[in-house]
Amino acid sequence: MIGVVYLGNNPQTEERMKYLPGRQVRITRNYMEAADECKSHAHNEHYIIFYEKNVRTEDVTAITYLRKNCEGVYIILLTDKLNGEERTVYQQCGINDTLDTKASVTELNKKLQFISNRESILFDTQVSKKRILRFQIPLWKRSFDILCSLLGILILSPVLIITAIAIKLESRGPVLFKSKRVGTNYKVFDFLKFRSMYIDAEERLKELSKSNNQYAEHHEDADPKTTLTAPLGDEAEQTMMEMGMESDMMISDDETMLVGDDFVMAESDFNKQKEEEISNAFVKIENDPRVTKVGRFIRKYSIDELPQLFNILKGDMSVVGNRPLPLYEAEKLTADSSIDRFMAPAGLTGLWQVEERGKGGNMSAEERKQLDITYGQTYNFKLDMKIIFRTLFSFIQKENV
Repeated sequence: MIGVVYLGNNPQTEERMKYLPGRQVRITRNYMEAADECKSHAHNEHYIIFYEKNVRTEDVTAITYLRKNCEGVYIILLTDKLNGEERTVYQQCGINDTLDTKASVTELNKKLQFISNRESILFDTQVSKKRILRFQIPLWKRSFDILCSLLGILILSPVLIITAIAIKLESRGPVLFKSKRVGTNYKVFDFLKFRSMYIDAEERLKELSKSNNQYAEHHEDADPKTTLTAPLGDEAEQTMMEMGMESDMMISDDETMLVGDDFVMAESDFNKQKEEEISNAFVKIENDPRVTKVGRFIRKYSIDELPQLFNILKGDMSVVGNRPLPLYEAEKLTADSSIDRFMAPAGLTGLWQVEERGKGGNMSAEERKQLDITYGQTYNFKLDMKIIFRTLFSFIQKENV
């Protein structure tokens, strides 16, 4: 059990600390008292210190003292918004994390649970920062991947060669298609597939009628979106001030403004724009003319996926794991509730792929995410063999994907 210490003088925070389930929080008023609490118990016992932000100069002294004199502590700063300078100062003096000073009991408990689940990593002073929350593939799994990928490349080499020749003969362009994917530990790598489309696919896509897109949503009389644009820096601030009451009419008091290289935009408008961009990225067109004849064949029998054997041999992926995601999907899965999905091997096939086929392809994104997390927490040799066995039986797809 990890000990919990509160250092501060905020009655509201103290009251919330009392209701943390299964936790006995020690309340302290100064850093000397907090240090004594952490040092007076077992040498290998770990502590989470919730430090209530006060005067910065006093905070720096207190946090620096706690960091130097207490082993096995994880310091969370309870604070309102920090500017860039404050953030740097507090990080340099030794805080590990931050939480809003008005964080609810549920939020406090989630943070405690997240840290407790990773106690052996977060409190190991001998582990370098580079290894914090990084997954390392077990020797048995890496050995199996190397053996399988080498055998696969050797046995399937005739198929690989014939496919490459067929692609080259039918249309100009590279044999392989590379796309950026996010795998284990959020590592970005080049994901390999046989090219199944003409090289001018993007231009052909623009020419296709919107009505041919099976995923397109048609909206009539859509309301125009309000986008605020202004130059950066002092000019941006000046522009916002000049907008005065007019901007207040369009933006609520608690609306967050995002400032980019050449724009100022309400966060809600930015999120809507992002959702539309992602939605438009999913295009499925019946009898898609961008796909070559060879492409249709290799997609139907999943031959286009075979170059990923080289990804496996290189170490980017494993035979079994969580499917590596495109960048736009991975960026949405960086919260505490999703991070375990990337603390596992990226794979050629995985748990949700075989489960989804069993459900006839009907599975929500949340169900997929939870299956990925489940695999990351429970994978073993027996489970990997079961997934491979089920994948082989569903290898020939009933419809194009």
